[in-house]
Amino acid sequence: MPASGAEHTADSPLPIGVERTPTGHAEVDTWIERLGDADRLTTDGHIEVYEDVHRGLRDTLTALDARPVPTLSHNNRR
Repeated sequence: MPASGAEHTADSPLPIGVERTPTGHAEVDTWIERLGDADRLTTDGHIEVYEDVHRGLRDTLTALDARPVPTLSHNNRR
C-alpha cells in the first residue's frame, strides 16, 4: 500500500517497500536513503540508482581508509 496517502495508478511503479535503517554514519545514511529513489522508478531505472549508491558507498569507505590514524608518541618518558 502506498505510504503517506500517495495514490497508485496503473502506469506508476509500486514502491519496493524495503525499510532502510540508519547506520549512524551520516554519509552512509545519505546513500542508503538514496535507494528510496528507486521506489518512484520503473525497474529499468533502478540500475542507475543502485550504481550511484554503490559508487557513493565505495567512495565513502575509501575515504575512511585514507584518513590518517593517530599514532601514540613514544616520547612520554621523563
